[in-house]
Order: sequence, then structure tokens, then C-alpha cells
Amino acid sequence: MRILFFLYLMIMPALLFSQEKNTSKSNLDMNTKYSSITDTVKKKKSLVAKIEQYQIITLEHDTTYADTSLTLKSAYRQNYLRKDNFGLLEFSNIGQTYNTLNYGLTSFSPYPEIGFSGKHFDYMQPSDIKYYSAATPFTELFFNTTINKGQNVDSFITLNTSKNLNFSFAYRGLRSEGNYINQLVSAGNFRFTTSYATTNKRYILNAHVTYQDITNEENGGITSPEDFESNDPDFKNRQRLQVYLTDAKSLLKGHRFFFDHAFRINPKGGDNNLFVTHQFNYEYKFYEYKQPTVLSYVETTPVARFGESYVTSNINDRTRFEKLYNKAGLAYENSLLGKFYFFIDDYRSNYEYNRVIVKQDGHVIPDNLFVQINNFGGQYEYQKNKWNGRFLYTRSITNQSLSDLDAKLKYTLNKDIQFDFRYRNINKLPNNNYNLYQSSYVEYNWSNDFKNEKINQLGANVYTPWLNAEVQYSVLKDHLYFADVSTDEEKKVHTQIINPAQYGNAINYFSIKANKEFKFGRFGFDNTLLYQKVDQSELILNVPDFVTRNTLYYSSYFFKKALFMQTGLVFNYFTKYYGNDYNPVVGEFFVQNTKEIGNYATFDFFVNARIRQTRFYLKLEHFNSSFSKNDYYSAPNNPYRDFLIRFGLVWNFFQ
Repeated sequence: MRILFFLYLMIMPALLFSQEKNTSKSNLDMNTKYSSITDTVKKKKSLVAKIEQYQIITLEHDTTYADTSLTLKSAYRQNYLRKDNFGLLEFSNIGQTYNTLNYGLTSFSPYPEIGFSGKHFDYMQPSDIKYYSAATPFTELFFNTTINKGQNVDSFITLNTSKNLNFSFAYRGLRSEGNYINQLVSAGNFRFTTSYATTNKRYILNAHVTYQDITNEENGGITSPEDFESNDPDFKNRQRLQVYLTDAKSLLKGHRFFFDHAFRINPKGGDNNLFVTHQFNYEYKFYEYKQPTVLSYVETTPVARFGESYVTSNINDRTRFEKLYNKAGLAYENSLLGKFYFFIDDYRSNYEYNRVIVKQDGHVIPDNLFVQINNFGGQYEYQKNKWNGRFLYTRSITNQSLSDLDAKLKYTLNKDIQFDFRYRNINKLPNNNYNLYQSSYVEYNWSNDFKNEKINQLGANVYTPWLNAEVQYSVLKDHLYFADVSTDEEKKVHTQIINPAQYGNAINYFSIKANKEFKFGRFGFDNTLLYQKVDQSELILNVPDFVTRNTLYYSSYFFKKALFMQTGLVFNYFTKYYGNDYNPVVGEFFVQNTKEIGNYATFDFFVNARIRQTRFYLKLEHFNSSFSKNDYYSAPNNPYRDFLIRFGLVWNFFQ
């Protein structure tokens, strides 16, 4: 990863300075040598590129444009994930995992993945990768301070060598020491994309390559929450709070090569078009948990935190996962009827360890899970006037029972009012770490054959000038989760044993999320409220009833409109509930019903400013922790973040 970053830094300046700045006398198009939109000195006949010519394109071919404005929404995205994280509860250090307050954020794939979902919040999936088209080289530099030593950066450049061909390079890096013992986070994410289209759009290609690694020092939480909650000044230095693990570490790394392309069979586009399509995805992932010192200590008492171990020191659990996916299809497009698409795909994965374990009871833990699945499916897309719809159905034609029905419909009444509807019925294979896991810890070895999860989801979104609302209703059957199976005697000696489990009854989940912003001259009041209700016979899917975020702010121009500034307060709150706990050995959250978290408020004060294409962010996070009770947790034994002053900026260049 360091080599890739070094090459990136060496190559980017050469690409930037090799760009020609001569201005053509021809009409404005992507073949023209534009002047940048930020150039201050321009020749008499220079043509200036418009912001609409800096396009950001998703895998589904939805297009937006580069945005350098300063808004409250852009401020919400000024974090490590670079997206609005309402509904996610951060752990105390930047780059650690997140507890999920809003279950509606959970995404599903019918295919089995590696698992270790607690490590994947900042792992970029194919749908997270964006493709570009830029009139001139477009650069974005992102910076945020972290906790104690470290920084969070994300640098990006994209350029078109011609109207037809685009490249982009990006690297995101994080290093944050944290306030607690053994909490350092170090992560790197390199991504390269390219897009190509012939002039007549007969052939279109989007491709990307990613290299990602996420390293977390794992402390397992604090051993004595009463010390944290005591408000004793001695424990204001969080390094004095004892933790379960002082030298454990987890690593998730992966690389991916992906491309999606289509070829139109008829030479010229018309009212009737026939396409051949193909998508390829190869990905390798590696998860490692290392713990040199096996015994933990609570005060001076030795504790077997995760039970008995096959070794007395240097635990090193490694899991490897390799995936190959191909999808080939034929699409017919009619200007009146819409687009009909039929495809067949081939999914192959190998999830493996380097040994076979035979337990004392004779139960054999195999060394790998190999899966091969073939599906046949169809998709229909329709876009006419105010209606836009996409209907997808996929079903396996091999022995595995797998299916996915996904129907989306959008109605746009006008530019301000829009209605979205979605229904999904998915029959999902379990992630691999539910069915197979090996560890040096005796009780963390299992081989299972769980049923498929069945998920029915119905959702509707309404966007209006008066109110934005999202409603979701889900029925979950054969829900998979991780459970604390420790006995009462084990819990008394601080031993934590986690195993996968499957809930045989149905779980009904309902949520409604509403957002409304009020404007009073230069003042604004932005409100987001989430209500959730779960109907279940046991406490399996646990979420808070209410989650809210309220922001009161002032915005205005200064210095003859050279500076635009926003300043205000953010209030966050969620009701008490049995929040899931986190286990670093398996990199997963697990269900617990012994300790409630929540019912505490956090206040943030912010000052945001914009000068030309540069946005500055200053934030005093959770400043009320300096004078409030220490009862704030992200998970049991894992306190939430203390008062923190952070500074960040986003700087765009169009040249």
C-alpha cells in the first residue's frame, strides 16, 4: 500500500503538468482544451468549462455533478466515511467500527460474503466506486484532524485525455492514536478508475482497481465501567482505564479488479437497440486477528477473556476469501417500451483456512467452504415522462436456493416533489463466517449448515419542500446473528464466548424517518427524527425507539461576499436500548440483553466557511462531556467519544 501511495504521488504531478492549456477556437466540447473554471487570467478567446461538464457517474449510470458549495448536508459528510452517518454510532476512536442505530441502513446481497461485518464499514464495495468525465483535470483534497497523533486525508484527481477516455486516481489514508490503551487505527485505500466510450456510444466501459487495508488495535473495551462512570478526575486521562487487551490487533485487507462493459450490436443508435453486456469482478480478502498475550487482567486477577486457547501465546487467526463473478447478458432497448435485459451469471468463492480441526467430541471443522452458484435473471427498465422504474428478478439454477426480487418505482411530480417506492424479496445465503470459523480459542471454532435468510422489505420515500420522509417495513425470517453463549459462571470471571445463531421465528421491523428544515432569515433549524418499532418474541433485533439530530445554525456572507460562513449547534440523542456489543476475535457485533446504552445527549459546536472552491470545517465535538455524567457508551464496555476539537478542509481544483 505504501508503494502504491508513493507511485501515486510521483505520477500525479507529471500528469497534472503535462496537461495542455492551449485554447481551441472550436465550439465547446470535451475535445476542446478548456481553460479551468478557476483560472483568474484568461486569454481573450478562452472558453470556460461549465460545472455540468464535471460529471460523477455511479455503476447504475446515475449522474451528478461536482459540488463545491457549503451546505449543512456537505458538513454532515465531513467525516471519515465521507457520508452522512446519521443512524450510525461511532466508537471512541476515528476509524473504529460503528454500532448501528438505524437497522434500515443494513444492505443485503443474496451471495455469501466473507463476513466480519464490523470491519467493513469503511471498506469500499463496487457500488461505492464512482466514475468521472471532466472537461479539465479535477482534483479534490480532503483533510481532517484525528485523535491525538495522526491525520485523515483523501486525495483524488480525475482527467480526460480525450472526450472518450477518463482516468481517476485516489488515495484515502487514516492514522489515529485514540485516547485509550491499544486503540491505534491505521487504514489505507487506493482506487483507480477508468471510463471509455466510443464517440457514437456503441461501446462503453467502466473499470476500477482497489487496494484496501484496515488495521485496528483491539482493546476489547474497558474492564471496569464503574471507574469510567465515577467522574473521578484521575480517570479523565483515559490511559488510566484498564482494558481487556493490551496488544491485540485485527487486519482486513483486500484487492479487487472490476469492469462492466456493453456493446451495441446495431452500428447506429436508434429507436430499437440491441446490446451485449458483461460484468467481471475478482476480489481477494484476508482477515487476521493477532493477540500475543492470551491472558487478560481485571485489576490484578488474570482472566481468560475468550475462554480456553490451544496456545499459550501469540494467537494468529487467519481467514482467506477469494471471489470470482461473471455476468453476461443481452439487452433490448425500445424508445417506447423501455429496456428488457436477460442475463446469466456465475459466482464462485473459496473461503479457507490452512488446517482441519477435530474437536474432542469428534466434530470436524473443515478447512474451507467452496461455493459455485449460477443464476438466471431478467430486468426491465422504464423511463417515460414522470415515471422511472426498474424491476429485477434473479433465481439460482444450481442446487443452492437463492433468489432476489427487487422492484423500484419513481414518480417525479415536478423538480421539488418526488415519490420513490421499493419492494424487495430476497432469499439470501449465509455469510461464510456463520457456517465456518477457526480460531486458536477453543470455543471459537464451528462448522454449521444454516438455512437461508428470507427478507421481505417494503419502502416508500417522499421528498417535498415541506417534508422529506422515508418509511420502511421489513419481515425477517431465519435471521442470523451472533449471540453471547457464555454461562453465568463464565460471565462472573469476565469470559466472553460468542457463537452464531439463527432465529426461527419472524421479526417485524418498522421505521419512519422524517427531515424538515425551517428557515428564519439567516437562521436555520434542521431536524431529522427516526422512529423504529420491532415486533419479536425474543430480544434479537435491538434498536432504539427514537433517534434524533437537530441543528440550529446561522449563515451569512462576509467581506463583500468573498467568505460564506455557517455556525451553530448540533444536538444528537437516542433512547435507551440493549445495544449490540462488539467482539474483536470475529469482527462482529453480537446480541446482548444485560446492559442498556443511550439516553444521553451530545452537543457539537461548529464553524464552517467557504472561500471560492475551498471549504473549512471547525468542530467542537461532544463539548458537553466536559460537564456531564460519564454515562455515554457506543457499546457495553466501550465508551463514546469525549470532548474533541477537530479541524478539516476540502479543496477543489479545476485545472
